[in-house]
Amino acid sequence: MMNMIKILKRFNQPITALLLIVSFQFCSPKQEPKTIFLVRHAEKQLVGDDPQLSVAGTVRAKKLAQILADQKIQHIFSTDFIRTKATAQPLIEAQSGLSIEIYDVKKHDDLVKELRQRKGNALVIGHSNTIHHVANYFVQEGDKFPELEDIEYDFIFVVTLEKDGSSKVERRVYKDFN
Repeated sequence: MMNMIKILKRFNQPITALLLIVSFQFCSPKQEPKTIFLVRHAEKQLVGDDPQLSVAGTVRAKKLAQILADQKIQHIFSTDFIRTKATAQPLIEAQSGLSIEIYDVKKHDDLVKELRQRKGNALVIGHSNTIHHVANYFVQEGDKFPELEDIEYDFIFVVTLEKDGSSKVERRVYKDFN
């Protein structure tokens, strides 16, 4: 028994160092590298509590599908409104295997956690008063994004998540993607 204690004391420092290294490996904020596209729903009709897309909104939804055609989107998250789901519809029709996953607009923490854990690129469709909150979760340094104005439909927030846990957000407009 005494010999075993001597052996353990002799190897104590290297074992402790090894255990620390291994624990840092598992505790470091790693995530699957991916790109997340955050958009406000396309233009809506001005009637009703849950309106359809307007003609301009339908055109914008089709443009979004064209922009994302080669982005290997594997997940689509949308709030449970006609206009948000209709914004995703052209992309779903263009790429087999995609479907809409509904998220609770009041639970941004849950959505962001899900986005970080999922493998593959994603599209998130929200609203003028909510989508900036999701984007701001990924802003590490610098100014946060303000709420969108009622007339602003043209922004696409491009979130890049790196393996080391870092992220960056670019606010672009549809015409940037030709």
